[in-house]
Amino acid sequence: MVLVESGEAMRVNRALNKLSKLYRAAKAHKLAALGLHPGQDVLLWILAQERDGITVSQLAARLGIEPPTVTRSLARLEGGGWFRREPVPADRRQVRIVVTDAGHRLVPAIERAWAELAEETLGPVDDEERDILLTALERASDRLRGLVEDSERVLAEE
Repeated sequence: MVLVESGEAMRVNRALNKLSKLYRAAKAHKLAALGLHPGQDVLLWILAQERDGITVSQLAARLGIEPPTVTRSLARLEGGGWFRREPVPADRRQVRIVVTDAGHRLVPAIERAWAELAEETLGPVDDEERDILLTALERASDRLRGLVEDSERVLAEE
């Protein structure tokens, strides 16, 4: 592993922290126009991909979070009328979350907001620069995911 100089490390940390905060704030602004908060867009989008619905446990697994977190997120999202709960015939203890027509109509607006934000964030870069940037970000995410998973594994073993 190559250690980054202290000044460069500070620059990387500052840039990534600033980008993360500003991106989330800009996303929150765009989503507010749709009646959503950050995180709800992804939740609703994933739900909309499942025509027959999905259980809370399946949704939690897809998102990589715990079922109680999904349950809380759904409770906050429920007022919009974008999904309904249906019993699972084979297991009365579970419910399926099924996106309503109103939820399906909202998905293209979510995708447009994502596309606008991506364009506004990256600005006028050519295809090669965009590919380099996205590849670097994806590699960084993969490395961080590995570090987080390793840390969680160690904590679970203790």
